[in-house]
Parts: sequence; C-alpha cells; structure tokens
Amino acid sequence: MTVTTPPVALIIPALNEQDSIGRVVGDLPRDLIYDIIVVDNGSTDDTARRAIDAGARVVREPRRGYGQACLTGIEAVQDEAAVIVFVDGDYSDDPREVAQILAPIIANEADLVIGSRVLGQHEWGALMPQQRFGNALATLLIRWMYGVRFTDLGPFRAIRRDALTRLDMADRDYGWTVEMQVKAARRGLRSVEVPVSYRRRLAGESKVAGTISGSCRAGWKIIATIFRYARQQDGQQLPASSSLPS
Repeated sequence: MTVTTPPVALIIPALNEQDSIGRVVGDLPRDLIYDIIVVDNGSTDDTARRAIDAGARVVREPRRGYGQACLTGIEAVQDEAAVIVFVDGDYSDDPREVAQILAPIIANEADLVIGSRVLGQHEWGALMPQQRFGNALATLLIRWMYGVRFTDLGPFRAIRRDALTRLDMADRDYGWTVEMQVKAARRGLRSVEVPVSYRRRLAGESKVAGTISGSCRAGWKIIATIFRYARQQDGQQLPASSSLPS
C-alpha cells in the first residue's frame, strides 16, 4: 500500500543566523516539504536575504522571542498544510533527518514527534552541561507530574496541524518547547520521540545555552511552565509517550 505524505510546512525561527541559514534551507528534502518559512526575529545581519536566496519564504517578526517567532510562523502557514515541522536555524540539527521526524505521523502512529538529541548521536560539546542537566530535570518532572516519558525538549519536531490548534500555544520565549509537550500530555495526544543527530552550532553562540544568564532564565521558565500546567490538570489518566528505534 502506498503511503501518501500529507502537505508539510516547515518553520525556522532565526535570529542572526547568516552563516548557517542557507545550509539549513538548502539541506531540506524538498520532496517532503512544500513550504519553508524562515521567521526573521529581528536579525541585524544578512539572515533574511540568504534565506530567500536558498529558496525559503521569509516572514519578519521584530518582537524578540523564540516562541513569538514560532507563533508568527504558524500564522503564516498556508491553509493546505496538514503537518508543521519546526527546526532551528543554526545547523545544529541535521535538516536531512526530516524524514525520520515525519515518519510516525505519516504512519498514523503519532500526533507529535520530538527529535531526541539524547537518544541520537551528538558531537562532543554540542550539548552543554547545563543543557544536559536541564533536560534531565525537566523530563523527570514531566514524568512525575504528567505520567509521560520524554528524554529531551529538542526544538526539532513535527506536529499535526489540527493537534497544534488544540494546544492553543501561548509562550513567547524559552517555554515554547516544554509548553507543547506538557499540553500534548494533558490533551492526550500521541507523542513519540525519535533519535536525531546533533552537532555544535555552525557559528556564534547559542542565544540560550551560550551564556550562564541565558541558561538560568531558560531553566527557570521551563520549570515554571511545567508546574503551571500541572496545577491545571483535571485528574484524567494520560497516555504514555514512547521512543521509536532508529
């Protein structure tokens, strides 16, 4: 039986990623993605032009914040898109791995797929110690409070558009990824993880993990988000997330 890939739109939040954005866009498998949206989140360099030259559609969002860029990208997605993929613009994720991110959704095994850097192969130094600790703590809290298992809060992910609408995403900065995962647990979405490779970013420092202050702000926001939505739980049994083998 032939499996048809649903229309896929891909969103890349980007802030001053001129050295990497062209490679991210250029490595994406065009046979799987019909619309590539780069959300320029107030860049002061040549990010927007290089994204256009590589074949992306650029949407400008001057209000800073990772979540804000994602929300603006969602608004720009065309009506026919049935699945939305998110990937960062720093080339730390491998854009060619979109196929494995999409596979569980195409097979109707999942509504939300998280690319797990913990389960996959990663370069030495790609995941900073504060990222490893933060991931471990956050996913442990999610398991305790929501009864679901994750290993990562990685930004490389895919979600059915109708499922994303149900989540009513709101966070405009560091809490975006964890908000999606805990809301998916609360709404009873089928969530799985697949291993993805991860490498050191192509140039510059991470906006979050590259500084102590950025890591602290992100960590505080992530933990606060987990506790905030846990207090709103209605006591229903939630399905367990799973990890798919590579």
